[in-house]
Amino acid sequence: MALIHPSAIVDGSAVLADDVVVGPWSTVGPGVVLGEGVHLVSHVVIQQDTTVGARTAIHPFAVIGGDPQHNGYRGEPVRLEIGADNVIREHCTFNRGTPQGSGVTRIGSNGLFMTGAHIGHDAVVGDNVVMANNATLGGHAQVGDKVFLGGLCAVHQNGRVGQGAIVGGLAAVTRDVIPYGSAWGNHARLHGLNLVGLKRKGYGKDAIRRLLAAYRDLFEGQGVFADRIDEVSADYADLPEIMEIVTFTREAGKRPLCLPGE
Repeated sequence: MALIHPSAIVDGSAVLADDVVVGPWSTVGPGVVLGEGVHLVSHVVIQQDTTVGARTAIHPFAVIGGDPQHNGYRGEPVRLEIGADNVIREHCTFNRGTPQGSGVTRIGSNGLFMTGAHIGHDAVVGDNVVMANNATLGGHAQVGDKVFLGGLCAVHQNGRVGQGAIVGGLAAVTRDVIPYGSAWGNHARLHGLNLVGLKRKGYGKDAIRRLLAAYRDLFEGQGVFADRIDEVSADYADLPEIMEIVTFTREAGKRPLCLPGE
């Protein structure tokens, strides 16, 4: 049986795995599903229609599965889906989707969401993502796997941050950040590749040297940018990371691309 503190309130329609722990003064609303080993430490609100994956820990004063902050929302059924093995710290706010969007906000597994992180409606967040204190995702934002978002940065609605990228603290991200990119500043500009992240993931010197060469050809080369994309695609076809950047730049995002500054 789930361990539910006497002061907690759990809706009768909620589904809790046998080893779930619901701490003091927590609220679990209708349509909530908590997977095995989920731990609500205390004072946690899971408003409604939210699935939380196995072994995820949610800390005090987080509000998860709240209504979307959207003027057009009229109470329609929408959801929030959270993967397994996440750590969600104090005061985080994750909103459900909207009928105008996909209807679902999706968050992957193995993430660390530090104090005050916010994920807006219809956002899609990958696996192994870190959002530092008070990092914010606007509605419909897309964040790839293994992304690090620095404290107090904000990704504009409909913005994209590609896999393996890092965004510096306080950055206002109004343009799409390429996979493995390093973007910072107000407003955020691209400042090269996420070299620290690449080294931590085991990339050797030769691999990083070729990635940097491809980056320079793409963003610092001569001629029209569209032509440089084609040239890099041909010259570095054996590098999956570069091909991921090429694919990312060719896709029609709703935000312009984050480019290097002057």
